[in-house]
Amino acid sequence: MCSAEPINCFPVLMNILSNTFLRLFNSTAHIRVWSKPFYSTQSQEAKSNIFFICLSYVLALAAGLPPYFAVSSMEDYKVKSM
Repeated sequence: MCSAEPINCFPVLMNILSNTFLRLFNSTAHIRVWSKPFYSTQSQEAKSNIFFICLSYVLALAAGLPPYFAVSSMEDYKVKSM
């Protein structure tokens, strides 16, 4: 019914339990559960846009961190903390 991996087995178990409880209460509705652990975009343009947004964020972060460490080092030098 499901593979041994928990990421696949849990949704199937929830589906079985929820539909069993619905049948116990004489309901005609049913619940459908599926597992897609990773959101996948189909278009290459969307993937490219996400990549460049993340890249620009990382580059801005990388440009801002070294001055922080340099200032921290100078503050330590001024108060002679070593």
